[in-house]
Amino acid sequence: MPEPQPGARPADGNTPGAEPDQGPAVADEPTSPPVPPNQPEPPNQPEPSDQPEPSAQPTALEPSQQPEAAAEVPAPRWSGSAPVPPPLPRRRAWGESAEPTPPPPVPVASPEHQTPVDPWAGVDTGGWDLPSAELPPMPPTLDYPMPPATRQWSGPPAPSVGSHPVSPPAPPMPPQAAPRPPQAAGPMMPSRPMSPPAPPPAPPRPPKQRRGRRSAAPPMAPPPMPPPGWQAPKGYVPVPVRRRRRWPWLLLLTLACCCGCPAYYGFPISAQYPARAALPERVADLSLRQDDGSAQTARELEGEVRQEYWLAEDTFAGVYGTKDGKRVTVFGGTGFRLTPEADAEAEITRLSDRYALDAPETVKTGVRGRHERCAVGRSAGADVVVCTSVDHGSIATGVFTRLSVADSADLLSTLRNEIVQPKA
Repeated sequence: MPEPQPGARPADGNTPGAEPDQGPAVADEPTSPPVPPNQPEPPNQPEPSDQPEPSAQPTALEPSQQPEAAAEVPAPRWSGSAPVPPPLPRRRAWGESAEPTPPPPVPVASPEHQTPVDPWAGVDTGGWDLPSAELPPMPPTLDYPMPPATRQWSGPPAPSVGSHPVSPPAPPMPPQAAPRPPQAAGPMMPSRPMSPPAPPPAPPRPPKQRRGRRSAAPPMAPPPMPPPGWQAPKGYVPVPVRRRRRWPWLLLLTLACCCGCPAYYGFPISAQYPARAALPERVADLSLRQDDGSAQTARELEGEVRQEYWLAEDTFAGVYGTKDGKRVTVFGGTGFRLTPEADAEAEITRLSDRYALDAPETVKTGVRGRHERCAVGRSAGADVVVCTSVDHGSIATGVFTRLSVADSADLLSTLRNEIVQPKA
């Protein structure tokens, strides 16, 4: 076979001297399924002997003789793994905050356990010694002689120069002896026992004052004087400030709280209780009916009132009528009642089943402590109005026919004023 020429490529297209890594490519290529042994081989496949033998490997070239293209090794065709797409963002769970969770803080060790660091390590500090300016040397310091010891002059003062000749100095005085230190004196014994000091005089007792009599007020100190040059502002008028006494207002407030509140709530009770009840023969255009049926009805209603309010002092019941056929039935009783508003609501509730009453209406009476309720119902196939009026001393209920709610409330007030009277 002919020898390969330098720089020529082999038949497979690879660079001479570089063997590509065939492992990943072989691993990635799909393998053909195995052929069962009992099946005949395909006739088109050439025999191994018919395939041409590969030529011998070319001889290695000198590094200086290899071309520049041979120095570059091509990248493998197959990487051996498929590209992995980036993961999808995780969906936030229910109730999780949308803000990103901050990373936990890095624990900082205490300074005692850290390695000391030299802040000037690696810094050239040799240039800090700057050369000083050339100054002349300082002269040597001379030692001053010690002055002689002087003594205090004890002679007469020296005369002024030029008045008369100066007298010679007096001879020196002999040195005086040093003073002796004081000797500690021992305890001295008194010749006689000393009497204790007299106690201070007791302060005089203040004079006894009588009750209900004011003592004389102490004199007031004069007001401080303004500083010199001080001027009052424009429009200022000096007026002596009088001390205001507050005890009368406090007394009035106490009296109002202690006496006003009981009087406000106690006046309606004292005006409405006790009371007495009596049925008159005529009230406005109404007359009391005395027939057997009306009398029987009055007795039954009075018994019901006595059974319902067994603490009642007096009870009453009667049937009134007019010439044009209007009929009014009134019944009730007297006695002390602490909560008249609640009693009026209870009376309407008690009569709701008997007269098939609708929702009650509140009627203003104009009298403090008196409460009235009215409701529309039916009795014996006819429309009726039932009204009840309760105060602290009595209760009165009326059943009206052929009247409106307002007219029934006015007529009940008239009947009540005639039937219930306060006791003298």
